[in-house]
Amino acid sequence: MAAAERRAFAHKINRTVAAEVRKQVSRERSGSPHSSRRCSSSLGVPLTEVIEPLDFEDVLLSRPPDAEPGPLRDLVEFPADDLELLLHSRECRTTEPAVPEDGKLDAQVRAAVEMYTEDWIIAHRRYQHLSVAYSPITTETQRERQKGLTQQVFEQGASGDDRSGPEDSDDPRHSSGSLDDTPRSSGASGIFDLRNLAADSLLPSLLERAAPEDVDRRNEALRRQHRARALLTLYPAPDEDEAVERCSRPEPPREHFGRRILVKCLSLKFEIEIEPIFGILALYDVREKKKISENFYFDLNSDSMKGLLRAHSTHPAISTLARSAIFSVTYPSPDIFLVIKLEKVLQQGDISECCEPYMVMKEVDTAKNKEKLEKLRLAAEQFCTRLGRYRMPFAWTAVHLANIVSSAGQPDRDSDSEGERRPAWTERRRRGPQDRMSCGDDACSFSGFRPATLTVTNFFKQEAERLSDEDLFKFLADMRRPSSLLRRLRPVTAQLKIDISPAPENPHFCLSPELLHVKPYPDPRGRPTKEILEFPAREVYTPHTSYRNLLYVYPHCLNFSSRQGSVRNLAVRVQYMAGEDPGQALPVIFGKSSCSEFTREAFTPVVYHNKSPEFYEEFKLRLPACVTENHHLLFTFYHVSCQPRPGAALETPVGFTWIPLLQHGRLRTGPLCLPVSVDQPPPSYSVLTPDVALPGMRWVDGHKGVFSVELTAVSSVHPQDPHLDKFFTLVHVLEEGAFPLRLKDTVLSEGAVEQELRASLAALRLASPEPLVAFSHHVLDKLARLVTRPPVIGGQIVNLGRGAFEAMAHVVSLVHRSLEAAQDTRGHCPLLAAYVYYAFRLPGTEPSFPGRAPPVTVQPATLARGPGRPASLYLARSKSISSSNPDLAVAPGSVDDEVSRILASKLLHEELALQWVVSGSAVREAVLQHAWFFFQLMVKSMALHLLLGQRLDTPRKLRFPGRFLDDITALVGSVGLEVITRVHKDTELAERLNASLAFFLGDLLSLADRGFVFSLVRAHYKQVATRLQSAPNPAALLLLRVDFTRILCSHEHYVTLNLPCCPVSPPASPSPSVSSTTSQSSTFSSQAPDPKVTSMFELSGPFRQQHFLAGLLLTELALALEPEAEGASLLHKKAISAVHSLLCGHDADPRYAEATVKARVAELYLPLLSLARDTLPRLHDFAEGPGQRSRLASMLDSDTEGEGDVGSTINPSVAMAIAGGPLAPGSRTSISQGPVTASRSGCPLSAESSRTLLVCVLWVLKNAEPALLQRWAADLALPQLGRLLDMLYLCLAAFEYKGKKAFERINSLTFKKSLDMKARLEEAILGTIGARQEMVRRSRERSPFGNQENVRWRKSVTHWKQTSDRVDKTKDEMEHEALVDGNLATEASLVVLDTLEIIVQTVMLSEARESILGAVLKVVLYSLGSAQSTAFLQHGLATQRALVSKFPELLFEEDTELCADLCLRLLRHCGSRISAIRTHASASLYLLMRQNFEIGNNFARVKMQVTMSLSSLVGTTQNFSEEHLRRSLKTILTYAEEDVGLRDSTFAEQVQDLMFNLHMILTDTVKMKEHQEDPEMLIDLMYRIARGYQGSPDLRLTWLQNMAGKHAELGNHAEAAQCMVHAAALVAEYLALLEDSRYLPVGCVSFQNISSNVLEESAISDDILSPDEEGFCSGKHFTELGLVGLLEQAASYFTMGGLYEAVNEVYKTLIPILEAHRDYKKLAIVHGKLQEAFTKIMHQSSGWERVFGTYFRVGFYGTRFGDLDEQEFVYKEPSITKLAEISHRLEEFYTERFGEDVVEIVKDSNPVDKTKLDPQKAYIQITYVEPHFDTYELKDRVTYFDRNYGLRTFLFCTPFTPDGRAHGELPEQHKRKTLLSTDHAFPYIKTRIRVCHREETVLTPVEVAIEDMQKKTRELAFATEQDPPDAKMLQMVLQGSVGPTVNQGPLEVAQVFLAETPEDPKLFRHHNKLRLCFKDFCKKCEDALRKNKALIGPDQKEYHRELERNYSRLREALQPLLTQRLPQLLAPSTASLRNSLNRASFRKADL
Repeated sequence: MAAAERRAFAHKINRTVAAEVRKQVSRERSGSPHSSRRCSSSLGVPLTEVIEPLDFEDVLLSRPPDAEPGPLRDLVEFPADDLELLLHSRECRTTEPAVPEDGKLDAQVRAAVEMYTEDWIIAHRRYQHLSVAYSPITTETQRERQKGLTQQVFEQGASGDDRSGPEDSDDPRHSSGSLDDTPRSSGASGIFDLRNLAADSLLPSLLERAAPEDVDRRNEALRRQHRARALLTLYPAPDEDEAVERCSRPEPPREHFGRRILVKCLSLKFEIEIEPIFGILALYDVREKKKISENFYFDLNSDSMKGLLRAHSTHPAISTLARSAIFSVTYPSPDIFLVIKLEKVLQQGDISECCEPYMVMKEVDTAKNKEKLEKLRLAAEQFCTRLGRYRMPFAWTAVHLANIVSSAGQPDRDSDSEGERRPAWTERRRRGPQDRMSCGDDACSFSGFRPATLTVTNFFKQEAERLSDEDLFKFLADMRRPSSLLRRLRPVTAQLKIDISPAPENPHFCLSPELLHVKPYPDPRGRPTKEILEFPAREVYTPHTSYRNLLYVYPHCLNFSSRQGSVRNLAVRVQYMAGEDPGQALPVIFGKSSCSEFTREAFTPVVYHNKSPEFYEEFKLRLPACVTENHHLLFTFYHVSCQPRPGAALETPVGFTWIPLLQHGRLRTGPLCLPVSVDQPPPSYSVLTPDVALPGMRWVDGHKGVFSVELTAVSSVHPQDPHLDKFFTLVHVLEEGAFPLRLKDTVLSEGAVEQELRASLAALRLASPEPLVAFSHHVLDKLARLVTRPPVIGGQIVNLGRGAFEAMAHVVSLVHRSLEAAQDTRGHCPLLAAYVYYAFRLPGTEPSFPGRAPPVTVQPATLARGPGRPASLYLARSKSISSSNPDLAVAPGSVDDEVSRILASKLLHEELALQWVVSGSAVREAVLQHAWFFFQLMVKSMALHLLLGQRLDTPRKLRFPGRFLDDITALVGSVGLEVITRVHKDTELAERLNASLAFFLGDLLSLADRGFVFSLVRAHYKQVATRLQSAPNPAALLLLRVDFTRILCSHEHYVTLNLPCCPVSPPASPSPSVSSTTSQSSTFSSQAPDPKVTSMFELSGPFRQQHFLAGLLLTELALALEPEAEGASLLHKKAISAVHSLLCGHDADPRYAEATVKARVAELYLPLLSLARDTLPRLHDFAEGPGQRSRLASMLDSDTEGEGDVGSTINPSVAMAIAGGPLAPGSRTSISQGPVTASRSGCPLSAESSRTLLVCVLWVLKNAEPALLQRWAADLALPQLGRLLDMLYLCLAAFEYKGKKAFERINSLTFKKSLDMKARLEEAILGTIGARQEMVRRSRERSPFGNQENVRWRKSVTHWKQTSDRVDKTKDEMEHEALVDGNLATEASLVVLDTLEIIVQTVMLSEARESILGAVLKVVLYSLGSAQSTAFLQHGLATQRALVSKFPELLFEEDTELCADLCLRLLRHCGSRISAIRTHASASLYLLMRQNFEIGNNFARVKMQVTMSLSSLVGTTQNFSEEHLRRSLKTILTYAEEDVGLRDSTFAEQVQDLMFNLHMILTDTVKMKEHQEDPEMLIDLMYRIARGYQGSPDLRLTWLQNMAGKHAELGNHAEAAQCMVHAAALVAEYLALLEDSRYLPVGCVSFQNISSNVLEESAISDDILSPDEEGFCSGKHFTELGLVGLLEQAASYFTMGGLYEAVNEVYKTLIPILEAHRDYKKLAIVHGKLQEAFTKIMHQSSGWERVFGTYFRVGFYGTRFGDLDEQEFVYKEPSITKLAEISHRLEEFYTERFGEDVVEIVKDSNPVDKTKLDPQKAYIQITYVEPHFDTYELKDRVTYFDRNYGLRTFLFCTPFTPDGRAHGELPEQHKRKTLLSTDHAFPYIKTRIRVCHREETVLTPVEVAIEDMQKKTRELAFATEQDPPDAKMLQMVLQGSVGPTVNQGPLEVAQVFLAETPEDPKLFRHHNKLRLCFKDFCKKCEDALRKNKALIGPDQKEYHRELERNYSRLREALQPLLTQRLPQLLAPSTASLRNSLNRASFRKADL
């Protein structure tokens, strides 16, 4: 019937256009569904072309959001609040902002202050954080989401171990003694056992007969419960290396700090305390010869000491009482010193004199020196009173910081320095460039060291001549040397205690360098800590973020040597003068310690009696905000008289000089050498420098420079760079309109300004990098302003757009270059990114207005426009706008209306786009390098323009003028072209550009007309596509395009952008022919398939048109998966990773949490199903086994075959039968794979890519609308459906649970990297990657940071972290991984199950349903067979029951295979340890029987299959538990008893019989288990069971296969092969009964050549067994293909065992079958294997290379052995087994079994006398035996193989003497030869064979002598003829033959036996024979000597002569014995021919 139906089906197909079908079928057949892919979409647009997308905005207009119900509404349009303006107040570190107090500020300062205080203005996309770019799915986030998973229970985990062994710990060997007591036949006991067992719980509603629909509904409801919400949460996170879309918000700009160190000064104590001492701390870097911090002044004096200075001190400000300071070090280095200088009040006497008391007096002598001290105190008091305002240098010391940092130990240095070397760029941003530390060693990491308290005891006195910094650096350098000069000096002893520690994150009570309170500052009265300003050792590139304006003045030296008069104690006073009046000194000089905060004057310390003093002083001044021409520093030089003289003044001015602070409007800084005037300067001196010789003034040293001083400014207002200064000056002048102006020395009129400005713009690129970066925000702001509001000069608008744009490009380049080290992974400079994100605002917009509508005046030119402004105005660029437009309110006094209108109309984004498009090549290059910056700038400008202009309500099409959009189009086109052209020249740039372009387009999607953006994308795609045709390396371009698509798709509204809610409308008039091809033969619906549905599941025109982005992404994937795709594995990985990452994003996105919404999202990915299905042949095959790949598709393919359309091969479903089911492990290879696999299969996907693709497929299946899937499945053609099922099968295999053990072993898939490399390696080896491609890829990887992939890798590029990835997984992590894996396996399987149910519901009505249902059932079976959780198995078994109840004919009419498989699976689960699984499995098994019974009143088939399955299970499974299985048998019995429906039938009785039968088999099994450790006994038992099934070929075959499996496991390949040969012979017998084919073997006779044992498989006579009876010989092996499979396996086992000659015999049987099938592919393989076999035979001809086995006779004696008592066996052991080894093995084994001291090994080979044995013991006798052949046999057994194959007779010899000893004198030495014959020939299907016959002969002493002599002669002959000759061996044998000392040697033998003629004539023959032996022996000796002579070298000549002498002696001695003749010889007697082979014929008689 089925055949007829099938034929009808075929006719039906043929009714469609035959040509169409042929085309379709050939396409299906070509196996590569892709071949047609490029042009197969239903619109006929090839995938390589991008289809015109729908106009997004129009579609939305036509479908208002309200059209969608409920939660779907949000998918239709972007949310209204998508874009918002955020004003973030700038983080201010101090409690009050740092702004100048002065009232009038000039433009520059005002601009700076404004910039440092205004809020950050952020155009914020409110939902952007939901995009995968901003909240990426990483392993950490996955781990977070995986919390709260339920633990799935798995069979393999249940016993706490994967398949380790029996659950019961007590050893069955000791417990199951009783089984031996009950004989096997007593079935009664078994029944009794089974009756008494407890059953598992029954399934309540199992026996009710419900409608199938209800059952399905109930099953589905149960399946829906407790499901994992997000599938992808259970799968490893997407690969970070591929995440090109990854972004992060830039860190806001912050003030720069290096490593911060807190130094606290605790106490300072000298030996004597007589006066106040003041301290100064600062850091110095010796290597850079630079002071790297400002000074910190501290005062640790006691109150009494401070009191001495009462007269001079005001009330000290609290800020000057600080005792702790925070230093910042940007560039830590081992050369940094903390220098401490001490000063004291000026006194009479030089420094040495003043230090003397401190060095001489000791505290202990205080009492002794009382008077001296008193004197000193009085003097000090006087000096303090008189000279209290002056200081003098006293002493200094230095602390080497590196010592502190390293010796203080670094508890976490390792971890920290790791962090340092590779900080994430977010941190790096804060720390700036110190990442390029040149710090030589880790010791100076300066962060994370342990706090240390130091006591400094030695100070060095200051030397008047050596006070300068140069001298200090020399001292410091010297200090580091071991033999420091300083150590030899006598120190000033004191104790200074300081604490040094890393500064805390937010210290309290901190003052900034400007003395502002730093937050947190809890209480203004607390003693503060000062932050000390750093002067970094090298450039620090960081923009200013707050107002800072400090000036440091360093007087260096003064030379008054030529100055007349009393000028010795010189002090320099400095004042900051705002004018020339002495009262105009400003209080801007910072106080030191214990004084007021600011002072108007300050002095340098005085060096006593020195006319040319050096100074180390540092004056710190706060610069006024507005420095004018009159501001200057005034220096006054005083002579201080230390000795009070009557009438003499304390201080006498002896000179004056000054520094005007401005020079051409710029702050004057740097080193200066000034002349000093003797007189007071004249009026209005301050605008001139002292270098100008003013009339009437006297100068020291004739107006030469005598005073060296240096000015340094630290200012965020004054750039201190000529180019920047000039630029700012010009810009501010233009803004203020203050003409004429001075620039340098020229005065510029208005006319010349334009020229200057252009020049200044061009010169910006010459600015030095540090100030440029510091003022980058200002510069960029001003440039943006120049671009958008061209200045008006002389009433003319000057268009500087181009110059400003170029300048901007150069500035950006410079900033980038300076900060190269700090770039993030995408090559962005974080500093510029932060500028765009936070600081950039539209030029001219007031910072205050968001929130209220700003005034629309032209002057500040805000871009806000009233809502009433018509759009037309906006679109117009021309000047002809009517001037009466009321909206353009013009401020009075401004330039004319015309100008103002144009001013107002320029917008930055428009200008940028325009300038970019028209820019020249040099600039364009600079812009391209940093395109991202300009793109982001444009985007922010557009966003602000929309937000501030309240334009967000404007329809998108009207938001931006067409002109601007044209520019954008041109721009995107040109940048796209750059990407394409540069991909080969400069890959890195191409990648950056590609990403920037994609991000830009993505940003436009949020702002502009989306249809327009899509058209840009399409244009870019087209550009790439045209280039691809000619590109030298298309793969590189494709990889970029995948990245491009991936970035676009990472948009946060990606789903909305795909128009998920509009129904796909089929095109208006599809060409009929095209649409009909897709519907060529829908399997299920009689009408044509619904084109709408079809197009949703294909990458059809409508799909790609509507779901534009999803279409692009999936098209990329489709093209990457094409077999011809180049660079495949990287492309696969990238494309699949892109889809995976998006799906993960959807899973994590709260917007799509609802099922209805997610179903809509899933619709965007439906084509993924067809894609994956078509790629199936190239996916990694997780279900290993050669024939597995296309198991189901091929099965269904056969049904669609037209009549003779394709050359008919063996029916693929038959091939499938062989290839498929897991019953027979070895039979997977099929003859012909059918036409499924194509020869051009393309590059296979790596395991990782395949698994990811499949998990994406499962995601779609899980989330898509089931009804939709059902409609789609209904429209699929058969082969497609088959492939779909194949794909589900593969999903099951790919996500199978591996168990905890697998995670402990290295889980292959955790190593993404190494796997990927492996894949690449394989590609390279297999040659699937072109050499060129490989080269290109390698060169990319060589480039410094190659492609994006490698950039991310940069950190670990040197040593792969592959191994470290897993070594350190904790136990918890592994537990967690196993937990997640278990949940993934369960969820994946459940999704597959849901899909199968959908397919089944679709198929219900179809005509071809059998084949499909068969395939479905196969998938279900596979799922039941793999490692599954209890949760899944319950549902899986429920589905299986439903399937069987709906379609019983599936199992019971068609294919036996399925029934067999199902029975095996169910039985396996019946033996489960988990009761829930047993419950369901026994229910399923019971229903199966009932179903079978109801069909035909007996269930022969199920009985048969269950029995076979049980046998199979028992044979192959190690750890199945018979106890659990018994319980399940009992459960089934219980069901049978309770089943009311079948009460009246014989069913219950039949079930009972079957159960008892199974129970018996189980009992046998237990016995087998007992012998699990004894391989021989185990195999014997299996053999016995197999023998028992002689009448049931299927079962015998099963057991033969079990035995083969067991042998293979034990490494007995020859035996395994024999099992397969027997199996094949069995099958051949039955095939011969069924059909008579000439090419098939006749039966087992044909196999005789392989083994003589095979005849035992001959069939039982026909009358017993009719081959066609139901259920018999129905297994898949009883077919021709089955036979082929068995033979192939036999051949492979023979090959493994090295029996190559047998391989040939096997193939002799196999080749005719293959020839008959014309299977040339297989024939080629077979002949290849034969060639290999013969080659190996040739190479291993001597046979020593293949060692076949060693044989031992083993006899068992003693009742303990039971059946074995008095049995003799020949054991075959692995080659070269020693007697000791086997005896040790057996002894150990039986001792373990019977206990200590029971087993004894009989040490000799003599016959055992049973009566002399101890009955309580067990005796084993082991003898080495050798194969024995009769002489005539040896003619046939020529080769080594012949002499080791087919062995039946074995020989061992036992020497004895009449008196019972083994050995004696020659005349009494006898020998017993024992010949043993075995039942079967070795090798056989077992390794021990019983001895069936034994024959003994005794040799007399003379016969022993003859044998010995023959042996010696043979040895000599062998040694002589050996080729190549072996001299050593030859000499050994010779020495043994002719040597004189040989005991019982030839001479002695001759003398004993040949000296006299024997009396007994019977011995004459022997006498004669011995004599002939000797003659032969002598001849051979001679030959050997001759050979030896030829071989030896000169060194052995003497040795050889000795041998010859010995030989001649021997010959002389033998001569007389050999010449005598015997009287006469006896007549010859007839001896029966002994034939070891035919001895079998006498066997019966002998026994």
